[in-house]
Amino acid sequence: MNVSHRTQVAIIGAGPSGLLLGQLLHRSGIDAVILERQTAEHVGNRIRAGVLEQVTTELVNEAGVGARMCRDGLVHDGFELLIDGVRHRIDLKGLTGRSVMVYGQTELTRDLMQARQAAALSTYYEAGEVAVHGYDGARPWVTFKHGGAEQRIDCDFIAGCDGFHGACRASLPAGSFQEFERVYPFGWLGVMSDTPPVNDELIYASGPRGFALCSMRSHVRSRYYVQVPSTDKVSQWSDEAFWDELRLRLDDKARATLVTGPSIEKSIAPLRSFVLEPLRFGRLFLAGDAGHIVPPAGAKGLNLAATDVKLLAEAFIGHYRERSNAGIDHYSARCLRRIWRAERFSWWFTRLLHRFPDDGPIIERFNRAELDYLLHSQSGLRTIAENYVGLPLDFGDQG
Repeated sequence: MNVSHRTQVAIIGAGPSGLLLGQLLHRSGIDAVILERQTAEHVGNRIRAGVLEQVTTELVNEAGVGARMCRDGLVHDGFELLIDGVRHRIDLKGLTGRSVMVYGQTELTRDLMQARQAAALSTYYEAGEVAVHGYDGARPWVTFKHGGAEQRIDCDFIAGCDGFHGACRASLPAGSFQEFERVYPFGWLGVMSDTPPVNDELIYASGPRGFALCSMRSHVRSRYYVQVPSTDKVSQWSDEAFWDELRLRLDDKARATLVTGPSIEKSIAPLRSFVLEPLRFGRLFLAGDAGHIVPPAGAKGLNLAATDVKLLAEAFIGHYRERSNAGIDHYSARCLRRIWRAERFSWWFTRLLHRFPDDGPIIERFNRAELDYLLHSQSGLRTIAENYVGLPLDFGDQG
């Protein structure tokens, strides 16, 4: 049996970027259908990042789904760098006038899913064999299998929010794009535990044994990471081994306040920098991980995706409300300018805080000298803070 539908925007992917785009379009009276290959339960339980820039929190509120975030999110005015056992606080609020919010991507995804369900908006989970067609012409369409039926959605535009391995990026014809990529020779072994955080603010630690991060999701749930070789497997790391290694990378103050417990989630995240150019192909637009990936040290992944979505929603709204295609025509260039700035910061921050296996003593000395300068210079501290809280959307537009 074949089933056909018609919508204005077909969104591929029901992660936070796809759901947020759908919510923004819905509030502007634009019809959108979302297709997702995973189950709703899988999407709602994925463990991801948890540091939101002000641009992101404002967009979540604009989408009408920020009530729980504003109630339960933790506003952080700074974070700590622990370098070779010595702490240095980066005063985000004092240096930039802005803060960040700790609110798990899992929670944000659930808020968006609930809002979409409450509005009875069309969402197809477990959509199989998704394929995009005709986006180089005036009438694109999407085909997929759902509920045992072959289905087709005709649309005006397709938004590819389906990640690095999604159908949208895979559909691009050879020669139509350029990819930039760096794969790092280590990963982050992460553990989630129902234990109070070791500190009120995040701690980024760098020392002879490598990098570690002490983060959180709430006052009673913590998220910790340690740098491990890219060849390591989760099965090699018991909870006890993880906690022992984390202690070795912290200072005495943190070791004294660290509360350990059983892991409720444990995984190794590979690190890569990746950008695809351009992000628009006729009536197909890429957003989020479909077009770029950053190493997690700078907390930019979700925030970059949210910026893509903001600009894409504005482009579609301009097309339907104002009959203007300016936002559509400039979408890729506007996104990429911000993406490359965030990619640079994430690469630089990763380079500065991690031990690379091929680094010799002179590289370690260079990194420590750079940190010594940055941490004892108001200009250096402001550079870290400005990039961490996220550059404004119009940053540098005058030039």
